[in-house]
Amino acid sequence: MAPPFYNDITKNVNTLLNNDYYHSQVASFEVSTVAKNGVKFNVKSKQSTQGAPLSSTIETKINDKSTGLTLTQSWSNANNLNTKVELADILTQGLKTELITSMVPNVSKNAKFNVSFVQPSFTARGNFDLLTKPSFVGDLSLAHDGIVGGLQFGYDITQGSLSSYALALAYNQSDYSLGLSINNKQFTTVSFFQNVSSILQVGAKATANVASASNVNIEFATKYVPDETSQVKAKIQDTGILALAYKQELRKGVTLGLGASFNALNLNEPVHKLGGSLTFSA
Repeated sequence: MAPPFYNDITKNVNTLLNNDYYHSQVASFEVSTVAKNGVKFNVKSKQSTQGAPLSSTIETKINDKSTGLTLTQSWSNANNLNTKVELADILTQGLKTELITSMVPNVSKNAKFNVSFVQPSFTARGNFDLLTKPSFVGDLSLAHDGIVGGLQFGYDITQGSLSSYALALAYNQSDYSLGLSINNKQFTTVSFFQNVSSILQVGAKATANVASASNVNIEFATKYVPDETSQVKAKIQDTGILALAYKQELRKGVTLGLGASFNALNLNEPVHKLGGSLTFSA
């Protein structure tokens, strides 16, 4: 089994802490369908804050398995046209290339070229920003007996200098994992994740800025899965912000998500948030 990409070295705890909380937007609606010929269609609409306009996107994805070519195109109501062209396993097994373009007519345009290489003993990836600010971000991951190590660095092509770097190390077992990372801004992060049982997960992350000697920021999350169709999540930060979320599959292909966030240390503060999501897939 190949090592994860750098950003996925601590994916389990990051997913537990960041995904499926729903309060970050007032409402979200998504419909996904697949045609008989394999073409995928996706319509998304969301409202980020109360009274804000809706942000909507229509997306089409075509996958030609015989050539390894995948074409994804999306168009938003902000007149942003995005195109992604992917080629997988063309020159050699495990090699994948992507060309991603984004354009708002008469306003902005951007293009990125990504290449990744996956092998049983390592994974490597390179991301090139071609237009906005010519730069390169690369990463490499290695794994052995449950130990995963990774390096990521950024290079500013215009300035001809190293713009960022980060190191990560994790120890993964079937029911738990430990992670450690540090970057050029001297942010050090320690994380922990555990499958307590088949229905309960817990995880925590602590982040410290070594340079400023500021307080350590800590957050803890848990997920309870009572059955195959539902889940309950909770997250608490040391600042007192508590987030709760509930996800329920109403029927096959229809999923409802509800979330809330509030300051548990001062319930009178007007910082509470409520959000919901409804997803259809067929």
